[in-house]
Amino acid sequence: MRILTICLLAAAGLAAQPRVPRYEVRRTSGRIVVDGKLDEKSWEAAPPIEFVFPWDFQTGAKQKTIARLLWDDDNLYVGYECEDTDIVAQRTERDDPTYLDDAVEIFINPRPSQTGVYFGLEMNARAVLYDYLMVDARYAFKRFNLQGVQLASSIRGTLNVRGDQDKGWSLEVAIPWVNFEELSKRPAPGDVWTTALNRWDGVEPDRRLSMWSDPLQPRANPHVPARFGQLVFVQERK
Repeated sequence: MRILTICLLAAAGLAAQPRVPRYEVRRTSGRIVVDGKLDEKSWEAAPPIEFVFPWDFQTGAKQKTIARLLWDDDNLYVGYECEDTDIVAQRTERDDPTYLDDAVEIFINPRPSQTGVYFGLEMNARAVLYDYLMVDARYAFKRFNLQGVQLASSIRGTLNVRGDQDKGWSLEVAIPWVNFEELSKRPAPGDVWTTALNRWDGVEPDRRLSMWSDPLQPRANPHVPARFGQLVFVQERK
């Protein structure tokens, strides 16, 4: 009886958790130029995702982040628009710890039936990429490099000048499907992958992590693949 009660309580706890978010990734209606500006019509048609702030114990301003996703035969495209009154990005070389700067992230799991392996991209306001293969949400193989990734940022302000008033920055990234072929075929309409979309913002001690999907963790931790949001690939809407 005691075991049954524990099982019922555990099931009730899982049922009480909020569902992970779901997003329809639309096909592009034309070519995407990766310049950091998100000014193509396809971006206008992509639904916006506004990040949430799961941890109120973190200090610093709750600055708004909007993300959008698109796809075509060659790439997954992700665009970020970040409000930012003080843009700071010190890291300049690939695989530097860009998450210590003003940075955005995407973690991609092309095979949602498993959660042990996914791909991480962390990109600062300079459009410097830190990419890796993540195993068991603990081990980041940073010597793994994705092929053919294009990224660019556009800064509305002065980078690394403290004390002035910046407006924000945006970033675009194109990620070729070939990077995922060991785990999944290229997506077709109706296919579902999972992902985390995150932003690190501010300078210590006033620094925040905002996200698309709340990982339901007591501390600021984005590496919770069971709580990644769902991406549903769909055709362009007329």
